[in-house]
Amino acid sequence: MKKLIFILTTIALIAAVQTSKAQKGKDIVDIAVSVDDFSTLVTALKAADLVNALKGDGPFTVFAPVNSGFAKIDKNTLNSLLQPANKEKLAAILTYHVVSGKIAAADVVAALEKGKGKAELTTLNGGKVTAVSKDGGIYLQDANGNYSKIAKTDVMASNGVIHIIEDVVMPK
Repeated sequence: MKKLIFILTTIALIAAVQTSKAQKGKDIVDIAVSVDDFSTLVTALKAADLVNALKGDGPFTVFAPVNSGFAKIDKNTLNSLLQPANKEKLAAILTYHVVSGKIAAADVVAALEKGKGKAELTTLNGGKVTAVSKDGGIYLQDANGNYSKIAKTDVMASNGVIHIIEDVVMPK
């Protein structure tokens, strides 16, 4: 129980710091474009024709993988996904990283507490990801049982919130 309280307190503190750094007036795409470590994500959003959708009113919660997360995907597979012929498959993967509504870190912490360390989220592609408290951090577990650590929370946008994750999560 003490470990859970420590985790919750740490997340709340991180959330407060990140909220103070909100990029007012910028939408999710504007923020992603402004961060060098999201260049692969931005390329993928363009290839999947999702830029306009994520510039919409929302609100959206985006679990945004950094470039090093995309680099863990086989280079040939990633290049193939970026081709026009695979636009729908790429869109399904990217929308697996998006949840409808604005879910701040404090909301995730509350859901984890209520769910005894787990909270299931429904993504825009209809799949499920599970937020899990483990190893002193919060992770997303995808439909295949793989984990991605949530490295930074509550990057606030005009149409939602971005949580930065270390790996790409994949639907079934």
